[in-house]
Amino acid sequence: MVNLSAFIRYHALRTPDRLAVVYGEQRIGYADFHDRILRMAGFLAGRGIGEGDVVAAVMKNSAAFLELAFASSHLGAVFLPINFRLAPAEVAFITGNAGAKLVFADEELAALVEGDGRAVLVDAAAQADGRTLAGAGGPVPEMRVRTTQDLFRLMYTSGTTDHPKGVMHSYENFYWKCMDHVIGLGLTAQDRLLVVGPLYHVGAFDLPGIAVLWLGGMLCVLRDFDPDAALAAIERERLTGAWFAPVMVGRILAYPDRGRYDVTSLNWAIGGGERTPEQRIRDFTTLFTGARYVDAYGLTESCSGDTLMEAGREIAKIGSPGRALAHVEVQIRDDAGNVLPPGTPGEICLRGPKVTKGYWRDPDKTARSFFGDWFRTGDVGCLDADGFLFLTDRKKDMIISGGENIASSEIERVVFLLPEVSEVAVIGVPDERWGEVPAAYIVLKDGATLDAATLERHCRAHLAGFKVPKHLVIRDALPRNPSGKVLKRVLRDPATNG
Repeated sequence: MVNLSAFIRYHALRTPDRLAVVYGEQRIGYADFHDRILRMAGFLAGRGIGEGDVVAAVMKNSAAFLELAFASSHLGAVFLPINFRLAPAEVAFITGNAGAKLVFADEELAALVEGDGRAVLVDAAAQADGRTLAGAGGPVPEMRVRTTQDLFRLMYTSGTTDHPKGVMHSYENFYWKCMDHVIGLGLTAQDRLLVVGPLYHVGAFDLPGIAVLWLGGMLCVLRDFDPDAALAAIERERLTGAWFAPVMVGRILAYPDRGRYDVTSLNWAIGGGERTPEQRIRDFTTLFTGARYVDAYGLTESCSGDTLMEAGREIAKIGSPGRALAHVEVQIRDDAGNVLPPGTPGEICLRGPKVTKGYWRDPDKTARSFFGDWFRTGDVGCLDADGFLFLTDRKKDMIISGGENIASSEIERVVFLLPEVSEVAVIGVPDERWGEVPAAYIVLKDGATLDAATLERHCRAHLAGFKVPKHLVIRDALPRNPSGKVLKRVLRDPATNG
């Protein structure tokens, strides 16, 4: 039975009282969760939703969000989670491009869908309990049996110079993703996962996300991230795993009262999204004494998590997000599609059943994104002799100065060694003589100061002269997307960067 609600029904029949979801004061067992999904499916069917229809959600994390996702699948519809941090025009483009039939939005986010006749507002009561939204629902529709090639979800990725791209996720992508994460993380029905990233993002929904429910485990869902609430949830619910964006890890490690919580139940936390400094890994394991920090690499187009760092290799392979999972292949290729040998940087390409077949209603962009059946990630990296992946940069983030290619991540690694530095992003800025020169955008630690001369002396001790940043910009924060990646396109844009 290829349908997301099928495994919830399975557990509801066998372990009806076992906890499936904890959200706020709600403690939802599998039988109750299954009933909520059926009610929501009845509600959707009463609004005309059927097989192949697109159901959008502009919502923060809640039990109702999950119920809507599963109910859409139950009907054979396609779920479309949307970033609630977008502007109304961006939301309108996505829902229009996807052809959404209904658009659910939290009441507090009503401005994002104002004037949209497809909108269904979800009030505070429904955010707390999806049964309030669905009410009695209509007659419970039969579960639609889907094929592995049918879509269960659309997710739109941020564009750089054009509109966002709609990534198509099939049931095949989802189930192979689940299997790989079960193998890679050793997941069981005993796992209890903290879900604190936004569920519209693959990090929260998929890494490993609802794969835990596939096995009969439990999700503890927080509406928003707060370090105190996250630590309290780990202690209260004896949570065993978590996905954190890098900026979340930084906030937890900097939280003054972090030591007063018992977090010994945590076995692992997945990070990723940027190269993790060795000191951050050591600081993490000092706080979470029973847990390991799992660096990862993945993208929306592959339902996330294509590589995971293996236990015991974190320091020996520092800078790597690990090796490919069981059903993922990774190759490094040049611009012509030729496979490059170990140690040679090039474009990271992926192949496997968890990788998307392409972009919604965009065959040209789909064709440009593949070498045959190998997906071109647009990321630059290399494999070592043991098959561990090392990220170098986004292709578009490569700085070309005087004809020399400069990897911004190499400069960032050196700048991060300065004790004054909390965060750093390096981009290329126009230069009349050299074409481009590196500029360092730095967030300082509390109370620290840094001047351009000090930065230059430090970098010259570690880097060739042409790689030394020629500009220093101190910022209170760096722009990031929900997975924690620095938005360098925002730093490059004169309209947003002054």
